[in-house]
Amino acid sequence: MRKDLGVKTYIYPQPVLIIATYDQEKHADAMNAAWGGISDSGEVMLSLSQGHKTVQNILAGSDLTISIATADYVKECDYVGIVSGHDVMDKLEKASFHTFPSTQVNAPIIEELPLTLECRMKSYEDEIMFVDIINVSVDDGILTDGQIDVDKLKPITFDPAHHTYRQLGAVVGKAFQDGLKLK
Repeated sequence: MRKDLGVKTYIYPQPVLIIATYDQEKHADAMNAAWGGISDSGEVMLSLSQGHKTVQNILAGSDLTISIATADYVKECDYVGIVSGHDVMDKLEKASFHTFPSTQVNAPIIEELPLTLECRMKSYEDEIMFVDIINVSVDDGILTDGQIDVDKLKPITFDPAHHTYRQLGAVVGKAFQDGLKLK
Protein backbone atom coordinates (compact mmCIF):
# COMPACT_ATOMS: atom_id res chain seq x y z
CA MET A 1 0.00 0.00 0.00
CA ARG A 2 1.20 3.51 -0.83
CA LYS A 3 0.45 6.79 0.95
CA ASP A 4 0.27 10.25 -0.65
CA LEU A 5 2.45 12.86 1.08
CA GLY A 6 1.73 15.82 -1.17
CA VAL A 7 4.39 18.13 -2.59
CA LYS A 8 7.70 17.53 -0.79
CA THR A 9 11.37 17.92 -1.71
CA TYR A 10 12.08 14.23 -1.18
CA ILE A 11 14.84 13.36 -3.63
CA TYR A 12 17.41 11.04 -2.11
CA PRO A 13 20.25 11.56 -1.69
CA GLN A 14 20.37 15.36 -1.55
CA PRO A 15 23.98 16.53 -1.56
CA VAL A 16 25.11 18.99 1.08
CA LEU A 17 27.08 21.62 -0.82
CA ILE A 18 29.19 24.33 0.77
CA ILE A 19 29.43 27.30 -1.56
CA ALA A 20 32.30 29.71 -0.92
CA THR A 21 33.01 33.16 -2.36
CA TYR A 22 34.95 36.34 -1.77
CA ASP A 23 33.20 39.64 -1.23
CA GLN A 24 34.43 42.93 -2.73
CA GLU A 25 37.00 43.30 0.10
CA LYS A 26 38.28 39.69 -0.39
CA HIS A 27 36.64 38.38 2.81
CA ALA A 28 35.77 34.71 2.43
CA ASP A 29 32.15 33.70 2.95
CA ALA A 30 30.33 30.37 2.63
CA MET A 31 26.85 28.96 2.78
CA ASN A 32 25.25 25.52 2.97
CA ALA A 33 22.98 24.54 0.08
CA ALA A 34 21.10 21.26 -0.35
CA TRP A 35 19.32 22.01 -3.61
CA GLY A 36 21.87 21.44 -6.33
CA GLY A 37 23.46 18.87 -8.55
CA ILE A 38 25.04 18.05 -11.88
CA SER A 39 22.85 19.44 -14.68
CA ASP A 40 25.07 18.74 -17.70
CA SER A 41 28.60 17.65 -18.47
CA GLY A 42 30.83 20.18 -16.72
CA GLU A 43 27.88 22.09 -15.25
CA VAL A 44 26.15 22.37 -11.85
CA MET A 45 22.67 23.75 -11.14
CA LEU A 46 21.98 25.43 -7.79
CA SER A 47 18.71 26.72 -6.39
CA LEU A 48 19.76 29.79 -4.39
CA SER A 49 17.85 32.73 -2.97
CA GLN A 50 19.23 36.13 -3.97
CA GLY A 51 19.14 37.33 -0.35
CA HIS A 52 22.17 35.26 0.67
CA LYS A 53 25.42 37.20 1.00
CA THR A 54 27.20 34.37 -0.83
CA VAL A 55 24.82 34.70 -3.79
CA GLN A 56 25.29 38.47 -3.84
CA ASN A 57 29.07 37.88 -3.91
CA ILE A 58 28.67 35.54 -6.90
CA LEU A 59 26.48 38.04 -8.74
CA ALA A 60 29.14 40.73 -8.13
CA GLY A 61 32.07 38.58 -9.23
CA SER A 62 30.83 35.34 -10.88
CA ASP A 63 33.35 32.92 -9.26
CA LEU A 64 32.64 30.38 -6.54
CA THR A 65 33.75 27.07 -5.15
CA ILE A 66 31.46 24.19 -4.26
CA SER A 67 32.76 21.76 -1.65
CA ILE A 68 31.14 18.52 -0.64
CA ALA A 69 30.20 18.51 3.06
CA THR A 70 31.66 15.57 4.99
CA ALA A 71 30.82 13.57 8.11
CA ASP A 72 33.96 14.91 9.80
CA TYR A 73 32.65 18.50 9.59
CA VAL A 74 28.88 18.19 10.08
CA LYS A 75 28.66 20.88 12.79
CA GLU A 76 30.81 23.33 10.86
CA CYS A 77 28.91 22.78 7.59
CA ASP A 78 25.58 23.20 9.35
CA TYR A 79 26.82 26.37 11.07
CA VAL A 80 27.70 28.15 7.80
CA GLY A 81 24.16 27.38 6.67
CA ILE A 82 22.33 28.72 9.70
CA VAL A 83 24.38 31.89 10.21
CA SER A 84 24.21 34.68 7.64
CA GLY A 85 27.31 36.37 6.29
CA HIS A 86 25.30 39.59 6.49
CA ASP A 87 25.31 39.24 10.29
CA VAL A 88 28.59 37.43 11.03
CA MET A 89 31.49 38.52 8.83
CA ASP A 90 33.91 35.95 10.29
CA LYS A 91 31.62 32.92 10.27
CA LEU A 92 34.23 30.74 8.53
CA GLU A 93 36.71 31.45 11.31
CA LYS A 94 34.02 30.79 13.94
CA ALA A 95 33.41 27.45 12.24
CA SER A 96 37.17 26.77 12.45
CA PHE A 97 37.39 26.58 8.66
CA HIS A 98 40.59 27.74 6.97
CA THR A 99 40.65 28.98 3.38
CA PHE A 100 43.19 29.52 0.67
CA PRO A 101 42.67 31.05 -2.78
CA SER A 102 41.86 28.85 -5.74
CA THR A 103 44.42 29.03 -8.54
CA GLN A 104 41.65 28.56 -11.12
CA VAL A 105 38.90 31.00 -10.06
CA ASN A 106 38.62 34.05 -7.80
CA ALA A 107 37.11 32.18 -4.85
CA PRO A 108 38.33 30.49 -1.66
CA ILE A 109 38.84 26.79 -1.11
CA ILE A 110 37.99 25.48 2.36
CA GLU A 111 40.98 23.46 3.46
CA GLU A 112 39.06 21.05 5.68
CA LEU A 113 36.66 19.93 2.93
CA PRO A 114 38.64 17.58 0.67
CA LEU A 115 36.60 17.76 -2.56
CA THR A 116 36.03 21.15 -4.20
CA LEU A 117 34.61 22.17 -7.56
CA GLU A 118 36.07 25.48 -8.73
CA CYS A 119 33.33 27.20 -10.72
CA ARG A 120 32.20 30.25 -12.67
CA MET A 121 28.59 31.37 -12.90
CA LYS A 122 27.11 31.27 -16.38
CA SER A 123 23.50 32.30 -15.61
CA TYR A 124 21.11 33.16 -12.79
CA GLU A 125 17.38 33.57 -13.28
CA ASP A 126 14.39 32.91 -11.01
CA GLU A 127 16.78 31.83 -8.23
CA ILE A 128 18.28 29.08 -10.41
CA MET A 129 22.01 29.37 -11.02
CA PHE A 130 24.00 27.41 -13.57
CA VAL A 131 27.76 27.29 -13.10
CA ASP A 132 30.57 25.86 -15.19
CA ILE A 133 33.07 23.58 -13.49
CA ILE A 134 36.53 24.99 -14.23
CA ASN A 135 38.47 22.49 -12.13
CA VAL A 136 38.03 19.84 -9.46
CA SER A 137 40.50 20.09 -6.59
CA VAL A 138 40.94 17.21 -4.13
CA ASP A 139 43.03 16.47 -1.09
CA ASP A 140 45.12 13.42 -1.95
CA GLY A 141 44.05 11.85 1.35
CA ILE A 142 40.70 10.87 -0.22
CA LEU A 143 42.26 9.19 -3.26
CA THR A 144 42.78 5.49 -3.87
CA ASP A 145 44.70 4.60 -7.02
CA GLY A 146 44.34 8.22 -8.18
CA GLN A 147 40.52 8.22 -7.96
CA ILE A 148 38.14 9.64 -5.35
CA ASP A 149 37.37 7.06 -2.68
CA VAL A 150 33.86 7.78 -1.33
CA ASP A 151 34.63 5.86 1.87
CA LYS A 152 37.54 8.22 2.57
CA LEU A 153 35.58 11.32 1.52
CA LYS A 154 32.61 10.47 3.79
CA PRO A 155 30.11 12.79 2.03
CA ILE A 156 26.90 13.61 3.82
CA THR A 157 23.40 14.05 2.43
CA PHE A 158 20.43 16.01 3.70
CA ASP A 159 17.33 14.09 4.75
CA PRO A 160 14.51 16.61 4.25
CA ALA A 161 11.88 14.39 5.90
CA HIS A 162 13.70 14.30 9.24
CA HIS A 163 15.94 17.39 8.97
CA THR A 164 19.05 15.31 9.52
CA TYR A 165 22.35 14.71 7.80
CA ARG A 166 23.25 11.17 6.79
CA GLN A 167 26.49 9.64 5.57
CA LEU A 168 26.43 7.66 2.32
CA GLY A 169 26.52 3.90 2.80
CA ALA A 170 27.85 0.71 1.34
CA VAL A 171 28.34 -0.30 -2.29
CA VAL A 172 25.28 -2.29 -3.45
CA GLY A 173 26.07 -2.86 -7.10
CA LYS A 174 28.17 -2.11 -10.17
CA ALA A 175 26.95 0.64 -12.51
CA PHE A 176 26.67 -0.27 -16.22
CA GLN A 177 27.32 -3.88 -15.33
CA ASP A 178 24.70 -5.40 -13.01
CA GLY A 179 21.84 -4.63 -15.40
CA LEU A 180 23.55 -6.63 -18.14
CA LYS A 181 22.46 -9.78 -16.27
CA LEU A 182 18.87 -9.02 -17.36
CA LYS A 183 19.69 -8.81 -21.09
